[in-house]
Amino acid sequence: MLETIPLSLDEVVAVAKEHFDGGWRLVTMTAVDVGEAGFELFYHYDKDLVMKHYRLSIPKETVVPSISPVYFAALLVENESRDQFGICFSDIVLDFGGHLYLEAEVRAMPFCKVSVAQKQS
Repeated sequence: MLETIPLSLDEVVAVAKEHFDGGWRLVTMTAVDVGEAGFELFYHYDKDLVMKHYRLSIPKETVVPSISPVYFAALLVENESRDQFGICFSDIVLDFGGHLYLEAEVRAMPFCKVSVAQKQS
């Protein structure tokens, strides 16, 4: 079983900074839609073949602080999470606005159980 360390919104950036300063590599971030309970975000770090996994549980519509100012490459997985699940991140270094992989005409996030309704003219 994978051991995860609970994480709060207030700790996201501080934990990323602590790992960056300690020489840890950000492997990736994983998003899971858990229905009405919201989302779970897992942050995965590696140093010398040792992995640490952090779990952030959030209600839907929560804006998550971006770790891209700490780990620049996080902008890709954060933008992908927005494309696929509709999760928004504050202070992201490069925000594709939900269109990193998806075309502007796409109205539903493929892996999210919530969709965006198109306004009728």
